[in-house]
Amino acid sequence: MECRTGCAACCIVISISSPIPGMPEGKPAGVRCVQLTDDNRCRLFGKPERPAVCGSLAASIEMCGSADEDAFRILGELEKATAPESGHDR
Repeated sequence: MECRTGCAACCIVISISSPIPGMPEGKPAGVRCVQLTDDNRCRLFGKPERPAVCGSLAASIEMCGSADEDAFRILGELEKATAPESGHDR
């Protein structure tokens, strides 16, 4: 499966603990990555400064579903299920 151009669910919904240029502490869940363009394309795609974790994500039907809305829902559920307990609801 190929990524859907302009979806960017993985660049918005999930948390990324690795430093990202412009986000040295990583990216919290639900926060739009600063490297996304207005049309939801990664400015770092194919560049060496792109975090390894971003490059390791691979689109799949299980993660992305069949539409952008599916990806936001599925990734949101996965993020919630794997987030460390913080003592309060997210």
